[in-house]
Amino acid sequence: MQQNLLAPAPLSARARRVKRLSFGFGRRFFLVTLLGVLWAIPAFWDVRFLLVMAAWDLCALIAWAVDLIRLPRADRLVLERSWAGPPSLSNVTEVTIEVRNESGVNVECRVLDDVPRSLTPQPPTLEIKAAARDSASAHYTVRPLERGDIALGEAYLRYQSGSQFAERWARVDLKQTIRVFPDLEDAKRHNIYLSRARQIELERRLIRQRGVGREFESLREYQQGDEFRNICWTATARRGKHVTKLFQVERSQAVWIVMDAGRLLRARVGELSKLDLSVNAALSLAQIALYSGDRVGLLVYGRNVQQRVGLGRGLSQMRAIIESLASAHEEVAEADHLRAASVLLQLQKQRALIIWVTDLADTSMTPEVIESASRILSKHLLLFTVIAQTDLNELAAKNPSSAEELYEVAAAQEMVHRRETLIGKVRNQGALALEIAPSRLTTSLVNQYLEVKERNLI
Repeated sequence: MQQNLLAPAPLSARARRVKRLSFGFGRRFFLVTLLGVLWAIPAFWDVRFLLVMAAWDLCALIAWAVDLIRLPRADRLVLERSWAGPPSLSNVTEVTIEVRNESGVNVECRVLDDVPRSLTPQPPTLEIKAAARDSASAHYTVRPLERGDIALGEAYLRYQSGSQFAERWARVDLKQTIRVFPDLEDAKRHNIYLSRARQIELERRLIRQRGVGREFESLREYQQGDEFRNICWTATARRGKHVTKLFQVERSQAVWIVMDAGRLLRARVGELSKLDLSVNAALSLAQIALYSGDRVGLLVYGRNVQQRVGLGRGLSQMRAIIESLASAHEEVAEADHLRAASVLLQLQKQRALIIWVTDLADTSMTPEVIESASRILSKHLLLFTVIAQTDLNELAAKNPSSAEELYEVAAAQEMVHRRETLIGKVRNQGALALEIAPSRLTTSLVNQYLEVKERNLI
């Protein structure tokens, strides 16, 4: 998918003066006025120098008034904000501010763009010089740390002529809501897996066998040993003899990516949350699965289903998945895993690969997600993925040096053991259950998916 299709549309608007005081004094006016104060020094000996000082300041004030009149009206300036690419999580994106000067006076502009802290720590300020009846531009960069819809405010403009005696103030309505997507660059970095996925698909086409699977391939005359259920009665009626349907291994399977967005996924791992890491992994996984020819669906849930994308193929399906992943958000409450499992079972009747990304609550009771996974296993192949708590594992492996640390290490070891027991319980029921470190989530999930494809486990 071409990323420029995801970039926010350019937005332009004419400047308008601020409602109250819309002009001020430039830097050169203050400099000239300050120099005029020096005439007060010889005034200690001759008071006539005070008249010289007053005349000097009056000339500076007249120069300011002339310069103010020469400055173009605010509506003769047009600002445009454009994006070099789609803003995506943790990646730097360049934003261009262009000033189009429709007046006959050269202007020097100072533009303050109202950008929220989730995109950049400080609102960017740009210095742009636009010649008469010409345009000029400057750039700044953003690095989003939140996904979803982000609102940008107006741009504030201060402009002067070349003499810099006077300046006007204006504002430009560049209010815009942009969508910050998951880490698109991370998905591009995993292109090596696309080659492996294509190789697996080609090998499966070469070795697919007749009579295996349920995807129709062709018809032939009935032979002794063929199953009666495979007889095509319509073709038999036309030909006057028994005709058998031949099947092959399905080349396109159904793959559902199920993501927990409850409170456990709010935990931070560096700059990002566990949900952010899950979203990045889901994006890469969906891209590779679609490239492999599979039909991919998405289900993101908290207390209720947040995002749902039905099974599909192609670029339009990838676009829908990207948009839905961008809107996924963490919830304060515990996720309703049983409801998510019920929704999934209603959506998918035939056997499919379910890739479930979640975390386990630290509780003495069996988490609800384990029961939900058991319900899924009765009909589908489940890749049950738990995001590991690396700090907990590090504490459990630590050698205590005091009694206090001994209790902490013992508690951590007990929690780690419990998590391993719960994951082993799901694995014993037939699931492919894994506990994966956050930094390896994308790579491990993609490798597991490709292994499932290679072994034809669906």
